[in-house]
Amino acid sequence: MRARLGLAALAGGFSTAALPPADAWPLGFVAFTLFLLLLDGVRGRLWPGFWTGWAFGLGQFAAGLYWIGVAFFVDAAAFGALAVPSVLGLSAGLAIFTGLVGVVQARAAPQGPGRVLFLAVAWIVAEWLRGHILTGFPWNLIGASALAVPALAQGAAIVGTYGMGLLAVAVFAAPALLLIRGQEDRRPALMTGGLILAVLLGTGVWGTLRLETHQTATVPGVKLRLVQAAIDQKEKWRGGMKAQHLRTHLDLTRGPGFATVTDVIWPETAIGYYPQQEAEIREVLARAVPPGGLLITGAPRVEWTPPPAGSPPGTEPQPRVFNSVMAIDDQARILGVYDKAHLVPFGEYVPLRELNPFPKLTAGSIDFTPGPGPATLALPGLPPVSPLICYEAIFPGEVTAGAATILRPGFLLNVTNDGWFGLTAGPHQHFASARLRSIEEGLPLVRAANNGISAIVDPLGRVIALLELDRRGVLDGPLPTALPPTLYARVGDGSVAVVGLIVLVLAFLLRVPRRRN
Repeated sequence: MRARLGLAALAGGFSTAALPPADAWPLGFVAFTLFLLLLDGVRGRLWPGFWTGWAFGLGQFAAGLYWIGVAFFVDAAAFGALAVPSVLGLSAGLAIFTGLVGVVQARAAPQGPGRVLFLAVAWIVAEWLRGHILTGFPWNLIGASALAVPALAQGAAIVGTYGMGLLAVAVFAAPALLLIRGQEDRRPALMTGGLILAVLLGTGVWGTLRLETHQTATVPGVKLRLVQAAIDQKEKWRGGMKAQHLRTHLDLTRGPGFATVTDVIWPETAIGYYPQQEAEIREVLARAVPPGGLLITGAPRVEWTPPPAGSPPGTEPQPRVFNSVMAIDDQARILGVYDKAHLVPFGEYVPLRELNPFPKLTAGSIDFTPGPGPATLALPGLPPVSPLICYEAIFPGEVTAGAATILRPGFLLNVTNDGWFGLTAGPHQHFASARLRSIEEGLPLVRAANNGISAIVDPLGRVIALLELDRRGVLDGPLPTALPPTLYARVGDGSVAVVGLIVLVLAFLLRVPRRRN
């Protein structure tokens, strides 16, 4: 049993290597073929199936999320001791989802080659649940492995990243079809392998044609400047440095080439001031705005809630703080505001604060308040924009406000600060997720990071311009135009649900009947 669990954990680690930034996709074959064979060895057994799946997930998440521990060393004295337990605890909790895959596969998968397709469906159902339960955490979805082959990644425009994950697991586990005993009928295995290969090749051919057909076009008259200040996270909220950080952003913005840009983008919480309440700060920010253009910046926002009726005399209003994006014009007017809706547990709020002894990792004792959800801002001089703050960009199907027919945005704007995670895989994984949202929605992506990867990406996921991790500077470039709404933009996860049901039916049609003694 220990050997099986050790092999499962090792296979899980290999599966992470198939994802960005390593993009070592051949290891995906090793990971999922071994995983399937290990589950074959516990067929019909509930708990061995669960623990095999759980061990695979533990290896996968520990290898893929190690970088979260780096955030605890921003304030090492207060949080450093929690780094390893937190990463292992999170990995163990997320591994419950892969444990459920193991249970379902061990107890319900059909005999024979159909079990490869069954595993793919079970895996994607578990990933979808992981992306939605308890606010969701769809990080490192296995479908991201398709980014290593841009033509294959185009399939996300039809079935999203979850759907590409279904194909990835089927392909990666397919070598198990070669392990057929001499007396067994090989035809079901050949049919299953042929089906998987046909879908893979068909997706690749369609994606190649899509990339060749849609050349990158740009919005006339728009030139963006993205500012990446690369401020060390240990200094970002240090007392007395707010003014210096603001000057850094202003100096970078107004550097060479400023006269040629139309709009400026600053990253998440680029400034520590409250522009809505501080008119003098808005006047300073207006200096970063090109004539007739906009500065779009991340900044905190506060609202004061009146005391409830019946409160004792002298009860003061209570603040509600938001992590926001604001658009400011050259007259120091705020023309649009978006409040982050999907907050980071323990980063921006403490779940069950009344019962939870752990503080936030971020500065301040007050929890952030979530906004109402995805929104489209109509701003002068730019196409409508769908703002996404930090990890809001990792959620498939949740990056625009409603159906594609209601004021469809012209681009996705992701402002973030990956400086918490240092020079690790985390910022690269985050950027990969954001690129997949572009392909899914058929929308260009503009991404500004304090430290991380700032980039302009066209609606097919092609990187037009990029500023590397840990580079201070600016990135000037055009704004690509949007494509018509993709199938995934129109129906969301409904497309992968239909495909999943078809694959599940095929899994049982391709089963090998049990032999009677």
